[in-house]
Amino acid sequence: MTLEFSKPLAAHQTPIPGVVLYDLPVHGDNRGWFKENWQREKMVALGLPDFRPVQNNISFNEKAGTTRGIHAEPWDKFISVATGRIFGAWVDLREGPSFGAVFTAELDPSQAIFIPRGVGNAFQTLEDNTAYTYLVNDHWSADAQSQYTFLNLADETAAIAWPVPLDQAELSDKDKAHPRLADVAPMPAKKILVVGANGQLGKALRELYEGDATAEFVGRADFDLSKEESFGGRNWRNYSTIINAAAYTAVDAAESADGRKAAWEANVAAVTRLARTAVEFDVTLVHISSDYVFDGTSETHSEDEPFTPLGVYGQTKAAGDAVASVVPRHYIVRTSWVIGEGNNFVRTMASLANRGVKPSVVNDQIGRLTFTEDIAAGIKHLLDSNAPYGIYNISNDGEPQSWAEIAGEVYALCGASAADVTGVSTEQYFSGKAAAPRPLRSTLDLGKIKDAGFVPASSADRLAAYLRG
Repeated sequence: MTLEFSKPLAAHQTPIPGVVLYDLPVHGDNRGWFKENWQREKMVALGLPDFRPVQNNISFNEKAGTTRGIHAEPWDKFISVATGRIFGAWVDLREGPSFGAVFTAELDPSQAIFIPRGVGNAFQTLEDNTAYTYLVNDHWSADAQSQYTFLNLADETAAIAWPVPLDQAELSDKDKAHPRLADVAPMPAKKILVVGANGQLGKALRELYEGDATAEFVGRADFDLSKEESFGGRNWRNYSTIINAAAYTAVDAAESADGRKAAWEANVAAVTRLARTAVEFDVTLVHISSDYVFDGTSETHSEDEPFTPLGVYGQTKAAGDAVASVVPRHYIVRTSWVIGEGNNFVRTMASLANRGVKPSVVNDQIGRLTFTEDIAAGIKHLLDSNAPYGIYNISNDGEPQSWAEIAGEVYALCGASAADVTGVSTEQYFSGKAAAPRPLRSTLDLGKIKDAGFVPASSADRLAAYLRG
């Protein structure tokens, strides 16, 4: 066989989602040939996932007609030929609409192919002394092997046209015994782990992902973020994403000695453990931030505004953001004035309105409400759309308001008079009380999340629906 020398590095899509065939430049002269089999910078720029290989395997095959597969493994593979030539066959064995899709191709040393987790892989050698090599992004183990999914090489549905008929090829007894496609249990998708699943946002995520078998929810009783041992008993290679919905949010209590310790543990130390896990296992980390990372002197806050926290809570949230940002695959979702299931400002105002109480409410803190269903939907949108990693502001949309104005709306929606609410300054409201400093301007710029294709609902619409609710 004569190799084609010096063709450009190029990618070719296949009928199986995520399976991409690559042309590799091979440089030759009278001595032989040379190629860059794996060149991270060039290949990632071409679109190859930065799949972080950790092991390199070589299969040497003495005779033409040696046939191996069809094996779907719980890791990604980058396959090429060192010498000789193969007929490769790939069958999608993942859950989903492309289950059973087939792609075949002949590969020589000038080609390579990327095979995602769960796609069945097989090959047949077309020349003697063929060396088949592959990079994988997890270490082999007995536990990993127990998660393999297999398909019979002779499956009639896949109908692979093997160049060397299987009754004349060299096969192992194990490969001959694999099931037909109708009997194959598809490999499940990687999971999304939601920690802090019993809080306001956690409950909204539960509702949004209801019926989705890939979503797993854990509260503190199931997964204590303060304990290192919580991280050791889980196969993190089976997860694509961690959504951190856990946090210490008692703004005023955080100023006390005990509160300060608890806030730093939950908002920084626990995030550090999650970030370390995400980096080690190449997992996407979704972390929830707060308007309290700013001092509130800007009219609106963009994603790239420097941290200027006023109190302990804001300081811990800023530190947690800094930790989360070192994870290569991260979404930091910054939000404000969160309203969800449980006790919150809107429920308190509704209760006061229904009891005829005429409260004094702060009128110089300006921002927008954020309902947890919209935070959850925004997170899901970022994940599903593969939006660029980074920080995204998510709040409800509409004209920024003061707490007093929102309270007035609540009163009106409850059948009381908005005039029953008296506006007072933050300084007046907290006079003589032990309270943390608060940012006076909490309005978040929503341009980036809208550009990513997610348009939050208006806070007025959400507030009305919430009170009807």
